[in-house]
Amino acid sequence: MYKTIIVHVDGSPHQQGRLHAAAQLALAHDAHLIGSAMTGMSWVDFALLTGSMGAPMMQNSDFQGLRDAASQRLEAFAEQARHLGLTSLETRLVEDDPRFALLMQSRYADLTVLSQDTDQDPVLPVRIRGLPEHVTLHGARPVLVVPETWRDQPIPGTAVVGWDGSMQAIRAIDGAMPLLQRADSVKLVLINPDELSELHGEEPGADMALYLARQAVQVDVLVERTRSTTGDALISIARTSGAGLLVAGAYGHSRYREWILGGVTRELLQRSPVPLLLAH
Repeated sequence: MYKTIIVHVDGSPHQQGRLHAAAQLALAHDAHLIGSAMTGMSWVDFALLTGSMGAPMMQNSDFQGLRDAASQRLEAFAEQARHLGLTSLETRLVEDDPRFALLMQSRYADLTVLSQDTDQDPVLPVRIRGLPEHVTLHGARPVLVVPETWRDQPIPGTAVVGWDGSMQAIRAIDGAMPLLQRADSVKLVLINPDELSELHGEEPGADMALYLARQAVQVDVLVERTRSTTGDALISIARTSGAGLLVAGAYGHSRYREWILGGVTRELLQRSPVPLLLAH
């Protein structure tokens, strides 16, 4: 069960979609919903800019303006959340960069709900790109990424789960288990499993399907052999099956201490037409 859900509050045009998704899950799981807004600057950053590093670059009123804007976004969020029927609700104002603030808060929640990374409104007080991948690849909890086109459909309905035998896929399945157990049906999808035969055993997908069945998940195994990319194949199956959820492991590797997304993860983050649950 999800008992604590965090949703990013930034006042962007895509906030309504992720709020509706988070509210739907919070109501279904009787969970506590936390709306978290950031100023984009910590007090340490502010101190460095206004005195200790030389001539002031930012007035006190400017910093207070960031706090006031974040507070107003939280007030609007709380009003919308209550209108959706939520009673266990909390708002948080954090004076920090969204990447670091959400990463810290996600450690103490079951799920973090973000929006697909798109071209954001340049007039927003806090503008950040790469937020979903940062929280996913650095965090210890699953992340639900809501696409720009999502319009309050049931989550999960039918769920499509990408399965390749990896540790990342196992963590994604575990993180999605409360949703998979409530799904009308779950399609466990293996893309070109012969290429990863050492991870699948004699009958690809059979062992994981049995594991899921013992968890009261209604599961079917779908083996897809294709020349398309794995991401494209999963997206196509999600569309044709009318899925309300796509589940996949998130991949990355460390290069000069920065996380670099794997090709499949990047493609899913950019193009998934349905809410995407990722875990690393």
